[in-house]
Amino acid sequence: MKPINIALFSLMLLAILFSCTKTRSSTTSNGLWLSRAPLTGIAAFGAAASFTVNNLAYVGTGLNPLTPKQKLTTLYKYTPAAIPSTPDGLDSAYGSWTQMQAFPGQPRSNAVGFNIGNTGYIGSGLANDGVTALDDFYAYNPNTNTWSPIDSIHTGSTSYPRFDAAAFSFDTTAYVLTGTDGNNYFGDVWRYSPTANTWIQQINYPGSNRSGAISFVYKNQGYLVTGFTPGDKWAIDVLSYDFWRFTPTNDSSTIAWARLRDIYNTNAASFDNGYTNIIRHNGSGFLILGQPDGDKAYITLGSDNGTDITSTWEYDFASDLWTAKSSFEGTPRTGAVGFTLSGTVPTTAGAAATRGFVATGLNQGNSDAFADCYEFFPNLVSNQH
Repeated sequence: MKPINIALFSLMLLAILFSCTKTRSSTTSNGLWLSRAPLTGIAAFGAAASFTVNNLAYVGTGLNPLTPKQKLTTLYKYTPAAIPSTPDGLDSAYGSWTQMQAFPGQPRSNAVGFNIGNTGYIGSGLANDGVTALDDFYAYNPNTNTWSPIDSIHTGSTSYPRFDAAAFSFDTTAYVLTGTDGNNYFGDVWRYSPTANTWIQQINYPGSNRSGAISFVYKNQGYLVTGFTPGDKWAIDVLSYDFWRFTPTNDSSTIAWARLRDIYNTNAASFDNGYTNIIRHNGSGFLILGQPDGDKAYITLGSDNGTDITSTWEYDFASDLWTAKSSFEGTPRTGAVGFTLSGTVPTTAGAAATRGFVATGLNQGNSDAFADCYEFFPNLVSNQH
C-alpha cells in the first residue's frame, strides 16, 4: 500500500468541507419577485376588485384600515413599463399608477371585477357596515373614463347579493360565481351578456360552495381553485382542495365542469406528496404564458385559516400538476389583487409572452394595508441568502 500524503489529504478534506458549507449557505429556488411602482401618495388599501383592459390594469374599491367604517370608491390604473431585454436591467421597469374616475356605486370592499372586451366591470361586495352584501354592478369605459350602471344579479324580485365571489370573463360574456352573504356559501353561477344587459342563472357549480376562491381563464376555459368552505367534504378544516375547469356554452344545460387533480395530498400516487400549503382563501392569481416550458398559472398570498401566507405555486396546464416556487418576498397579506399583462419577460431559456403582478392587500385582522406592487419572474433565480 502506498503511503498517504498527509498534506495533500488535509487540503482535499478542507476543500470538500468548504464546498459543502458553501452549497448549504447559497440555497436557491426558482422564481424572482421584484418590486414595481407603489401607489405613491395614495393611502394603502386591500380587498379591492380589479380588471384589465387594453393591457392596463385597473384596481378599485376596497378597504383602507385608517377609515374602517368608510370603504372606498377610488379607481387606479396601472401602466406597466417595458422590461429591458436583459435581466440585468429588470429593476428599471417600474411602471406608474394614475387615479381615474371613482366607482359610482356605494363604497365597498370584497367586490368582484372582470372585463368583457374593452369594458371593465365591478360589482357585488361588502358594504360600509361590514355586514350587508351587495348585488349591484357597474361598467367602466376606459376610453371616456366613465361608469354606467348595469343589471344586478337577480331573478324577478329576488336578488342574489354576495361578496368574495369569483369571475370568468370571455370575449362576449362573463360569469360570476360562488361567494358568500356572510351566512351562506354559494355554488351558483350567473352569466352576464352586455348585449342583453341581463344576468342568466346557469347550472350550479359542482364543487364545494366557497368564498374567496382564485379564478383564471385559459384557452376559453375557466379555472376555479382554493377558497373558504366551512363544513364541506372536499376541504381541510375550512379550506377547499377541489379544483375545477369550466367550459362555457350558450346553452346553460350543456355547460361542462371537469374536476382536476386535488391541490392537497389526497391521491395514493406520489405526485401530490408535497402539496402541503397550496390551499388558502383570498389569495391572488395570474398567468404567465408563452414560457419556453409551456403556459402556467400562479397563485400566491392569502390566508391559511388565520395566518397570512406567502407560498407561491405554479400550475402546469399541460400536466395538471403544481410546483412550489419562491415565496412572495414582500409582507404576508390577504386580499391582494393579481393581474396579467402582455409583454416580453426574460427567462433563463428565452422569453415569456405575458407578465404577472400582485398589488395592494391587507394583513390579518385588516389593521394594516399595503400600497406596493410586485412582478414575478418564475424562471429567474432568487437567492434567499
